[in-house]
Amino acid sequence: MEVPAFLLRRLYVKGSLRNHDGGFAFDLMNGLGSGYAEQVLPISIDGETLPVEAAAFTVDGETMRFVDVSAARPMTLGLNKAVTISIDGRTLADGKHKIGMGFVVTGMGEMQFDVTDLIGEETAADAAD
Repeated sequence: MEVPAFLLRRLYVKGSLRNHDGGFAFDLMNGLGSGYAEQVLPISIDGETLPVEAAAFTVDGETMRFVDVSAARPMTLGLNKAVTISIDGRTLADGKHKIGMGFVVTGMGEMQFDVTDLIGEETAADAAD
């Protein structure tokens, strides 16, 4: 069963893109249904693929690196759960950025999507695609 990218984009919390100490982060909110990712694919920003070793996710106060996700230790995508994705080693300039990400979901295969969001002073009207 393939989930269309337009549905996966609903995972992204618009306006959540932000810089933090030595990196950037954004939030997901799973309103689609529970699932388990046995692999988290590398994040891309503005078309550049970032090292998977630099990425982590946090759910319910527990942080797990992308590289530690496996079939034995999946990333749980619980229904109505907030997930923070953080990338170390790179901050973003103010403006519009295109974020790409994906998962390999048990029983469903690879799912990928991208979104555009703003960081900094621009207005939401400037971000419209």
